[in-house]
Amino acid sequence: MSDGVVDLVLVEQFLNTLDERSFSWHGERHTGNDELTSIQGLLAWLEEHGLVSSGQELGPSDLTAALALRAGLRDALTSATDDADGTDRAKTARTLARFPLVLAPDAGGSGLRLVADSGAPGLDAIVETVAASVAGGGWSRLKLCASPDCRWAFYDTSRNGRGRWCSMDACGNRNKTRAYRRRHAD
Repeated sequence: MSDGVVDLVLVEQFLNTLDERSFSWHGERHTGNDELTSIQGLLAWLEEHGLVSSGQELGPSDLTAALALRAGLRDALTSATDDADGTDRAKTARTLARFPLVLAPDAGGSGLRLVADSGAPGLDAIVETVAASVAGGGWSRLKLCASPDCRWAFYDTSRNGRGRWCSMDACGNRNKTRAYRRRHAD
Protein backbone atom coordinates (compact mmCIF):
# COMPACT_ATOMS: atom_id res chain seq x y z
CA MET A 1 0.00 0.00 0.00
CA SER A 2 1.22 3.47 -0.79
CA ASP A 3 1.45 6.15 1.89
CA GLY A 4 -1.57 7.89 0.32
CA VAL A 5 -3.70 4.79 0.89
CA VAL A 6 -2.45 4.47 4.47
CA ASP A 7 -3.26 8.14 5.08
CA LEU A 8 -6.73 7.73 3.58
CA VAL A 9 -7.37 4.90 6.03
CA LEU A 10 -7.25 7.55 8.77
CA VAL A 11 -9.76 9.69 6.85
CA GLU A 12 -11.94 6.60 6.31
CA GLN A 13 -11.87 5.89 10.05
CA PHE A 14 -12.76 9.53 10.78
CA LEU A 15 -15.72 9.34 8.40
CA ASN A 16 -16.84 6.09 10.01
CA THR A 17 -17.07 7.69 13.45
CA LEU A 18 -20.63 8.20 12.20
CA ASP A 19 -22.08 4.74 11.70
CA GLU A 20 -25.38 4.94 9.83
CA ARG A 21 -25.72 1.21 9.21
CA SER A 22 -29.23 -0.03 10.01
CA PHE A 23 -29.51 -3.46 8.41
CA SER A 24 -29.74 -7.03 9.62
CA TRP A 25 -26.92 -9.42 8.79
CA HIS A 26 -27.02 -13.11 9.71
CA GLY A 27 -29.96 -12.45 12.02
CA GLU A 28 -28.31 -9.63 13.94
CA ARG A 29 -29.67 -6.11 13.67
CA HIS A 30 -26.93 -3.53 13.24
CA THR A 31 -27.61 -0.25 14.95
CA GLY A 32 -25.54 2.76 14.06
CA ASN A 33 -23.84 5.11 16.44
CA ASP A 34 -21.82 8.29 16.55
CA GLU A 35 -18.46 8.32 18.32
CA LEU A 36 -18.28 12.11 18.26
CA THR A 37 -21.24 13.09 20.41
CA SER A 38 -19.14 14.84 23.04
CA ILE A 39 -15.86 16.67 23.48
CA GLN A 40 -14.58 13.65 25.41
CA GLY A 41 -15.53 11.33 22.54
CA LEU A 42 -13.67 13.53 20.05
CA LEU A 43 -10.64 13.76 22.32
CA ALA A 44 -10.57 9.98 22.81
CA TRP A 45 -10.75 9.39 19.05
CA LEU A 46 -8.02 11.94 18.28
CA GLU A 47 -5.74 10.51 21.00
CA GLU A 48 -6.34 6.94 19.82
CA HIS A 49 -5.23 7.91 16.32
CA GLY A 50 -2.20 9.93 17.47
CA LEU A 51 -3.58 13.26 16.26
CA VAL A 52 -3.30 15.04 19.62
CA SER A 53 -1.10 14.45 22.61
CA SER A 54 -2.44 13.04 25.83
CA GLY A 55 -3.79 15.79 28.04
CA GLN A 56 -4.78 18.05 25.14
CA GLU A 57 -7.78 20.21 25.96
CA LEU A 58 -10.65 20.68 23.53
CA GLY A 59 -13.65 22.94 23.62
CA PRO A 60 -17.13 23.02 22.11
CA SER A 61 -15.84 24.83 19.01
CA ASP A 62 -13.44 21.93 18.34
CA LEU A 63 -16.31 19.44 18.43
CA THR A 64 -18.36 21.70 16.16
CA ALA A 65 -15.46 21.92 13.71
CA ALA A 66 -14.93 18.13 13.73
CA LEU A 67 -18.61 17.47 13.06
CA ALA A 68 -18.65 20.06 10.25
CA LEU A 69 -15.53 18.54 8.67
CA ARG A 70 -16.93 15.02 8.87
CA ALA A 71 -20.30 16.13 7.44
CA GLY A 72 -18.59 18.10 4.67
CA LEU A 73 -16.39 15.20 3.66
CA ARG A 74 -19.27 12.72 3.74
CA ASP A 75 -21.31 15.17 1.66
CA ALA A 76 -18.41 15.47 -0.78
CA LEU A 77 -18.36 11.71 -1.23
CA THR A 78 -22.13 11.62 -1.66
CA SER A 79 -22.41 14.58 -4.03
CA ALA A 80 -19.60 13.24 -6.20
CA THR A 81 -22.01 10.61 -7.48
CA ASP A 82 -25.51 11.83 -6.57
CA ASP A 83 -25.50 15.53 -7.46
CA ALA A 84 -26.59 16.27 -11.03
CA ASP A 85 -27.10 20.04 -10.69
CA GLY A 86 -24.10 20.92 -8.51
CA THR A 87 -26.05 22.35 -5.56
CA ASP A 88 -24.76 19.76 -3.09
CA ARG A 89 -21.20 20.28 -4.31
CA ALA A 90 -21.52 24.03 -3.75
CA LYS A 91 -22.84 23.42 -0.23
CA THR A 92 -19.99 21.00 0.46
CA ALA A 93 -17.45 23.50 -0.85
CA ARG A 94 -18.81 26.17 1.50
CA THR A 95 -18.62 23.77 4.45
CA LEU A 96 -15.07 22.73 3.66
CA ALA A 97 -13.99 26.36 3.10
CA ARG A 98 -13.84 26.57 6.90
CA PHE A 99 -10.69 24.47 6.63
CA PRO A 100 -8.33 26.52 4.43
CA LEU A 101 -4.96 25.33 3.19
CA VAL A 102 -1.79 27.33 2.61
CA LEU A 103 1.62 26.53 1.18
CA ALA A 104 4.40 26.48 3.76
CA PRO A 105 8.02 25.32 3.79
CA ASP A 106 8.35 21.63 4.53
CA ALA A 107 10.21 20.38 7.59
CA GLY A 108 13.50 20.10 5.70
CA GLY A 109 13.13 23.58 4.25
CA SER A 110 13.84 22.30 0.73
CA GLY A 111 10.29 22.57 -0.62
CA LEU A 112 6.71 23.45 0.00
CA ARG A 113 3.81 21.49 1.38
CA LEU A 114 0.10 22.06 1.96
CA VAL A 115 -0.66 23.02 5.53
CA ALA A 116 -4.06 23.36 7.16
CA ASP A 117 -4.59 25.75 10.03
CA SER A 118 -8.14 25.18 11.20
CA GLY A 119 -7.42 26.03 14.80
CA ALA A 120 -9.02 22.73 15.83
CA PRO A 121 -6.44 20.32 17.29
CA GLY A 122 -6.04 17.11 15.32
CA LEU A 123 -8.20 18.05 12.35
CA ASP A 124 -5.42 19.63 10.28
CA ALA A 125 -3.84 16.24 9.54
CA ILE A 126 -7.17 15.02 8.16
CA VAL A 127 -7.64 18.15 6.01
CA GLU A 128 -4.06 17.90 4.70
CA THR A 129 -4.50 14.21 3.86
CA VAL A 130 -7.71 14.91 1.96
CA ALA A 131 -6.07 17.76 0.01
CA ALA A 132 -3.04 15.65 -0.88
CA SER A 133 -5.24 12.72 -1.94
CA VAL A 134 -7.43 14.98 -4.08
CA ALA A 135 -4.30 16.35 -5.76
CA GLY A 136 -2.85 12.85 -6.19
CA GLY A 137 -6.05 11.22 -7.43
CA GLY A 138 -6.57 8.89 -4.48
CA TRP A 139 -9.65 10.71 -3.19
CA SER A 140 -11.77 9.23 -5.97
CA ARG A 141 -11.20 5.79 -4.41
CA LEU A 142 -12.67 6.79 -1.05
CA LYS A 143 -16.42 6.22 -1.20
CA LEU A 144 -19.58 5.79 0.80
CA CYS A 145 -21.35 2.48 0.36
CA ALA A 146 -24.17 2.80 -2.17
CA SER A 147 -26.54 0.88 0.08
CA PRO A 148 -28.93 3.40 1.65
CA ASP A 149 -29.05 1.42 4.89
CA CYS A 150 -25.26 1.40 5.20
CA ARG A 151 -23.32 4.46 3.93
CA TRP A 152 -20.08 3.11 5.47
CA ALA A 153 -16.95 4.81 4.13
CA PHE A 154 -14.53 2.47 2.36
CA TYR A 155 -11.45 2.59 0.17
CA ASP A 156 -12.29 1.10 -3.22
CA THR A 157 -9.62 -1.43 -4.14
CA SER A 158 -11.35 -2.67 -7.27
CA ARG A 159 -9.22 -2.68 -10.40
CA ASN A 160 -11.28 -0.09 -12.25
CA GLY A 161 -12.22 2.00 -9.21
CA ARG A 162 -15.94 1.53 -9.73
CA GLY A 163 -16.77 -0.35 -6.55
CA ARG A 164 -20.10 0.58 -4.98
CA TRP A 165 -20.34 -1.54 -1.85
CA CYS A 166 -18.30 -1.51 1.33
CA SER A 167 -18.52 -5.30 1.24
CA MET A 168 -19.70 -7.46 -1.60
CA ASP A 169 -20.54 -10.20 0.92
CA ALA A 170 -22.86 -7.97 2.92
CA CYS A 171 -24.15 -4.86 1.15
CA GLY A 172 -23.46 -5.90 -2.42
CA ASN A 173 -25.11 -9.27 -1.97
CA ARG A 174 -28.15 -7.83 -0.17
CA ASN A 175 -28.72 -5.18 -2.84
CA LYS A 176 -28.19 -7.50 -5.77
CA THR A 177 -30.57 -10.04 -4.21
CA ARG A 178 -33.21 -7.32 -3.75
CA ALA A 179 -32.82 -6.20 -7.36
CA TYR A 180 -33.08 -9.80 -8.58
CA ARG A 181 -36.25 -10.35 -6.56
CA ARG A 182 -37.80 -7.13 -7.90
CA ARG A 183 -37.04 -8.16 -11.48
CA HIS A 184 -38.53 -11.62 -10.98
CA ALA A 185 -41.56 -10.66 -8.90
CA ASP A 186 -44.91 -11.87 -10.24
